[in-house]
Amino acid sequence: MNAPHRPPYRVLFLCMGNICRSPTAHGVFEARVQAAGLGDRVHVDSAGTHSYHVGAPPDARSQAHALQRGYDLSTQRARQLQVSDFEHFDLILAMDWDNLALARERCPPPQARKLRRFAEFFQHHDSPVVPDPYQGGARGFEEVLDLVEDGCEGLMQHVRRALDGAR
Repeated sequence: MNAPHRPPYRVLFLCMGNICRSPTAHGVFEARVQAAGLGDRVHVDSAGTHSYHVGAPPDARSQAHALQRGYDLSTQRARQLQVSDFEHFDLILAMDWDNLALARERCPPPQARKLRRFAEFFQHHDSPVVPDPYQGGARGFEEVLDLVEDGCEGLMQHVRRALDGAR
């Protein structure tokens, strides 16, 4: 007997311009989802609170550093957070306090429970945010990857629990 079809669990990563932190998290988590065999049950996307880079690929530095760790971000394109995202996604994860506040301003009250900081899922790091590497050097992009990989570990545990509860 086939199990009833359930919509996928949907995760949206959110930063300012959707070219550094959120596409990195998108790429890393998507790779983890695929490796776990959950590609048909978990949908991953990313967006920015601002429209600075809509349609642009991730920052070349983000792509280069991610690729060194085996994550290909090249097919992603920046987009801006839409009000419909609050209805469409099960979990919206902001990379820092500012983007969380901007998302809260736009979020319909019934959907506010879906908004969280990605840093809440860190397993080994003690940072309250994923800092923006845009104005810095290579070390900032490596730090983003370190934090994102850590957060994706905790996020995968959360998503597996959510999927198990949906049975």
